[in-house]
Amino acid sequence: MAFLPDTIHDLIEVTSPDLSPDGNRIVFVRTETNRSDWSVESRIVVLHDGDEQIYTAGPKDGGPRFSPDGALIAFLRGQEDGKKQVWVISTAGGEARCVTDLPSGVQSFGWAPGSDLLALVSQVDPDAQESDDDVPRGQVVRRIRYRDDGDGWRGDAFSQLFIADLAGGEPEQITDGEGDHLAPVWSPDGTRIAYVTDAVEGRDFSRHSEVHVMTLETRETVCRSEGMTRAGSVAWSHDGHQLVAAGSHDPDVWDPRQSWLYVLEPGQHARPVAGDFRAVVQPIPEVCWTRSDDLVYIADRAGESFVCSVHEDGGDEEVITGGDLTLTSLCVREGKGVAIASSTGRPGDIYELNLVGGSGGHLTDTNRSVPSLSDVESFTFDREDTEIHARLLFPEEFDESKSYPLVLDIHGGPNGRFAESFDTSQQILLGQGYLVLAVNPRGSSSYGPDFMKAVLRDWGGEDFLDLMAAVDLVCERPYVDPDRLGVHGFSYGGFMSSWIIGRDHRFKAAVIGAPVTNLYSFFGTSDIGVSFGENQFGGSSIENVDALVERSPMTYAKDVQTPALLMTGEADYRCPIEQTEQFCVALKRQGNTVEFVRFPGGAHGFRKSAHPKLREEYFQRMVDWFGRFV
Repeated sequence: MAFLPDTIHDLIEVTSPDLSPDGNRIVFVRTETNRSDWSVESRIVVLHDGDEQIYTAGPKDGGPRFSPDGALIAFLRGQEDGKKQVWVISTAGGEARCVTDLPSGVQSFGWAPGSDLLALVSQVDPDAQESDDDVPRGQVVRRIRYRDDGDGWRGDAFSQLFIADLAGGEPEQITDGEGDHLAPVWSPDGTRIAYVTDAVEGRDFSRHSEVHVMTLETRETVCRSEGMTRAGSVAWSHDGHQLVAAGSHDPDVWDPRQSWLYVLEPGQHARPVAGDFRAVVQPIPEVCWTRSDDLVYIADRAGESFVCSVHEDGGDEEVITGGDLTLTSLCVREGKGVAIASSTGRPGDIYELNLVGGSGGHLTDTNRSVPSLSDVESFTFDREDTEIHARLLFPEEFDESKSYPLVLDIHGGPNGRFAESFDTSQQILLGQGYLVLAVNPRGSSSYGPDFMKAVLRDWGGEDFLDLMAAVDLVCERPYVDPDRLGVHGFSYGGFMSSWIIGRDHRFKAAVIGAPVTNLYSFFGTSDIGVSFGENQFGGSSIENVDALVERSPMTYAKDVQTPALLMTGEADYRCPIEQTEQFCVALKRQGNTVEFVRFPGGAHGFRKSAHPKLREEYFQRMVDWFGRFV
């Protein structure tokens, strides 16, 4: 039974696990597509002694967290206006009740130790006006970062922290000013809140952030992450004296998929204790500092996940368990953990971990009825004194005496990576009888910071050569038909697919999703064009015109011969649709075979977040295009 484009509607997504304080119950989110009206519905589920109980009616519930006393579960519920508010429900059952009504909704929250207060994150817009009429107003841009992909216009709005009392009353705003304040975590004694903020000098054109601690009685704040250039998540030590944070001290390593772990002590520089060999996965667990002063976290190496620990003094990193899968969303209680685990042939499920004995196993098998293929060969090769890792995935009933078409699939980022995890587009291609080649070239995360930084100021350089070397190597195999090659990529993979077909004519078809094709215009139109682009390209568009033009696929559009299918969301602010428009017009003008599909309302992540039928359409068009030319 093949995995087809419409099979995506049968997939059930499991996310956001949390352990009860006594470790006996697990709460998580179950999201599925309702085929009767094509709505996407998510509900809170509690797992206890192997039994799953749906706790909320939905249809837009997420982010559940047990209260510290275990009596309540707080979660976010999407309202009719599209905004989310915090609701709570007793663990004994009953009806949920809404406990917030903030004008911009709630982005995230954190429990206070006494189970009576919540720290909230919500946007505050100084220009927000209530009006009963429909008179249009102009939108004023005062800063570079005035909109975000997926969220749209933000103007002068910033994410601020609030404290809400479950007993009632209006939430109290405790931060203000320029900068987003995120990921609040209460100290064990409830007197302080640690959080991540980008309220730093030059925030409009950098990706720097810090860990701050606020003393609630005085509202005084202090930076606790001196020496770090980026912080992404933070947790307290069990005694409340120290903090542990994940992030970076290297301004050229900004991607959260390649992080270090740091111990933060008052008045001292951040002290890295892990992350050089295995990349620390964010976010770290809120309770990751054990009473024996070990830090427990997920770390990735070569696309595999491991649960690791290291003493707060540093020293050798210990692997508790892992390998051959991808782990995310780790939650830890003393001696026990729970995470989401995915593998090449299995979507994410609840995975229980024994942190003392090092064992682990799935507690749910949510998608057991969904067909999937998982026969994969992992291999490495050397190019220019660098080891490159790749995976070759095989279709069902593979017969090495036959000849097969091959699709080169290219990840995004450029600091993404193909991992031991379930990939929908690859499963669909396998279901159509293709071999799929997934390479982690220079620039990929989880192979160390130096490997990741190799792509800086070199888009389409050594990473392009790594990809082509992998194709050359695989095409030597007798069962690979070198005359039936396709290439597919999305985001940075879209950039690379566009780049490849302007420089190499061996591919019979290209499917290009949300590409960057003109680095010069990308700088001024993407929501991260400056903060991301200046780091990647080595300067601004004013300083760097020649390099931006030289490394743009548009420059080589005149050499393209490959039939190209271009697909982008119309509300994509990350890789704006104008990038696809330019490439399409250039190819059309010179008579190339090209089709351009615009997905209405689609942001950069539309393949996961758009209307289910639009998501299916992306994959169906991919299949049809390769079927036509490959």
